Amino acid sequence: MSVPLLEVEDLAVSFPSAAGELRAVEGVSFRVEPGEVLGLVGESGCGKSSAALALLDLVPPPGRRAGGRIVFDGEDVTARGC
Repeated sequence: MSVPLLEVEDLAVSFPSAAGELRAVEGVSFRVEPGEVLGLVGESGCGKSSAALALLDLVPPPGRRAGGRIVFDGEDVTARGC
């Protein structure tokens, strides 16, 4: 059994708003095995870009990755504290 290339568990992205914290992404989980290709599909505004930016730690401030775990090639990159 091989190690997944990418494993995402319970990913969440939030942005502050006047009404409180707005969850743009909540509870997204998937895994990509070596050699596989993954496509994210959904309606406009459903959080596809926010999820992709969170994987790269590029969510524009004041937004933030608000939860979840990202493991790339066996290494938990969310534990790095970048």
